[in-house]
Amino acid sequence: MKKLQSKIIVIHIIIWVGLSLFPLLTTYVDLGRIPNDLFVKQLLRPVLFYTNYLLFVPLLLLKRKVALYILVSFLFLLVYNYFTEELIFNFLNHDEAFPFREPPNGPKPMFNMQYVVPAVFSLTFYLLGGIYALVIDFYKRERISRAMEHEKTDIRLQYLRNQLNPHFLFNSLNSIYSLVRRKSDDAPEAVITLSELMRYMLYEANDKEVPLEKELDYIQNYISLQRLRIKNSEDVKINIHGNSKGLKIYPLILITFIENAFKYGTDYKGKTFIDIKINIIENQLHFYVKNNIGIHKEDKENSGIGLENIKSQLQYLYNEQHNLLIESNQGYYEVNLTLNLNTQ
Repeated sequence: MKKLQSKIIVIHIIIWVGLSLFPLLTTYVDLGRIPNDLFVKQLLRPVLFYTNYLLFVPLLLLKRKVALYILVSFLFLLVYNYFTEELIFNFLNHDEAFPFREPPNGPKPMFNMQYVVPAVFSLTFYLLGGIYALVIDFYKRERISRAMEHEKTDIRLQYLRNQLNPHFLFNSLNSIYSLVRRKSDDAPEAVITLSELMRYMLYEANDKEVPLEKELDYIQNYISLQRLRIKNSEDVKINIHGNSKGLKIYPLILITFIENAFKYGTDYKGKTFIDIKINIIENQLHFYVKNNIGIHKEDKENSGIGLENIKSQLQYLYNEQHNLLIESNQGYYEVNLTLNLNTQ
């Protein structure tokens, strides 16, 4: 921010040095000398610009006091022009270098050029200050709007993830509880696996993006935990193909679909069928999950949180860089998701 302000100050200095030197040089070339009052006018012209830029526009125009702004601007320009053309000119004495100050004998023009030309210049510099103020205000508002939108998006995503994590934790604890209840020897291993999952969620999944390899390890640990819970895991399959190195993904994007597959993929005979395929082609990830529709009835009030949550996250994070298709056909539930991933 300080560097930007310094650059703006330098730009202002360069502009005003250029605007001041150009009229002085052209006058010197035309007349062979520079009138005294021209020096003073060049020094005073920034007053027009900055009075409008720093004072009138912020205090009046931007606060929608348009009528008052016009009135104050008119009075200010009137006083300024009178001060520069009468008081300064009389103080520095009449300068013969400007013959149009005293028109020759004959009919006097409707407008004395002594006042018209300086008034036009004054109005020009004054309007430039106003235009500059409006442009700066526009970009400030745009920057603030983008920052607020970005902050709102981050808050929304954090809210969604906070919703998702307890949802995942409840499911995992239920899995471990079923092992403990059966006095399974796999219960200690399940606790260790859950601790690894929670460590990833707490300490690594907070980053905006994580290496795809870590996310895939997290998914495989979760599936290992679920396999300990279910009686028959022969039809629980996961196949991962492709090179995941150098690719990044937003964390906890895929796990909700897998959670739902395990939750609803057991039929009335206790048989679980889940087929998970992850194919990585260059920077594109193809994710496929298929599970049979079991007897477990969906709790519409609570169980839908994870799925709706992930849809919202996908919309926020990947927008047009993803394609999600969910279908339910012939007793099977299928999810097809395509993501365009970023590289490290």
